[in-house]
Amino acid sequence: MDVAAWRRETRARLIAQRQQIPPDEHRHASLKIERYLEDTLSVLPPQTISAYWPFQAEVDLRGLIDRLRAQGWTAALPLVVKKRSPLEFLRWLSDSEMDEGVYGIPVPRIRVPVQPDVVVMPLVGFDAQNFRLGYGAGYFDITLAALQPRPRTIGIGFELSRLETIHPHIADIPLDLIITESGIQQFGDTHQIG
Repeated sequence: MDVAAWRRETRARLIAQRQQIPPDEHRHASLKIERYLEDTLSVLPPQTISAYWPFQAEVDLRGLIDRLRAQGWTAALPLVVKKRSPLEFLRWLSDSEMDEGVYGIPVPRIRVPVQPDVVVMPLVGFDAQNFRLGYGAGYFDITLAALQPRPRTIGIGFELSRLETIHPHIADIPLDLIITESGIQQFGDTHQIG
């Protein structure tokens, strides 16, 4: 099996399916996901969380990030510095001026690097072992392998992204939690919680 070709085809199919979710259904599922994430984070003291700017119909967590900032959390966005290198995490304020980054995704204009305690990342696909299918460049896996101490990792996506397997590579790192509108899947679980 050509895993690279399978991943390309699967990625394209899942992104197209996500973009076709009707707006009301997308909003309803997104709110459920946001509540699961907020409940998960509520047991932690305020710390530094890296989130993401929504892209290609991903779950939009910006409202939750604003609420977390109001509770004392520091927010960050990932920045692609160069190919095949770890991401840099930049402090993200509610009024940060933004520049266009890689793939046209906004990043804070003023670069204040921070070390995240929690990394929340979007999923294109995921499997029962908490492996994440992303956009194909491997930035999050490269970054997680390099970060010390390793932050908590949470994948965010829709249930339609669930796969039997992503056919993980040796460099792929499973996430601690995956959250969809159906609940929370912890690393090592064989069923969903929630």
